[in-house]
Amino acid sequence: MTDAEPQLQPPGAGLPRAELFFSRLGFRLATPFLSRQRASRWVRSEADRMLARVRTLAPADAARRVLVPRLSGLEDSSRYWSALMTLEHFVIVNTAVAGIIEALAAGRALPVVVSTADVKPSATADASMVARFEAATNDYLARVGALPDLRSKVTHRHPWFGELTALGWHRLSPLHHRIHRRQIERIIRGLKREPVRV
Repeated sequence: MTDAEPQLQPPGAGLPRAELFFSRLGFRLATPFLSRQRASRWVRSEADRMLARVRTLAPADAARRVLVPRLSGLEDSSRYWSALMTLEHFVIVNTAVAGIIEALAAGRALPVVVSTADVKPSATADASMVARFEAATNDYLARVGALPDLRSKVTHRHPWFGELTALGWHRLSPLHHRIHRRQIERIIRGLKREPVRV
């Protein structure tokens, strides 16, 4: 017997208008005080916390999808993920964002359009995502850390936050990690409330 799929908004539907407005405002006001070094340390801290939490789960629990209340900054379509799906999301996103940052830091404009619908994980994400997430985090931080200057003259458009420099994309990264670390914590709380299935 399978659980019924919840009826959620389609991937890429975005955030409620008022929330998006205040998210943009908060990002613009807060990030000028976030250095690249602090952003990198924050990414590492959030990634380590995610890994620690997921590693406490039995494999079946880590792969079980849980419907959580919507967090600020989280699309409705992303509310029914497993902990491993959340890690896969970062395998996709961190790899893509590292490439964007490298291109912008080198002065290259990118023709691709970034869409939140394109970075959703698979419902079949498995235990390999733990090691893949750790490797993707290490790779992201190493690639960004190797760049001499993130204050690029060229920008690339984020679907919610508009045109961002290489530094802007990097400053967004720890905030993104924080949202999904909180999501994993809610998933784990949801698992504890679920009846045992045999």
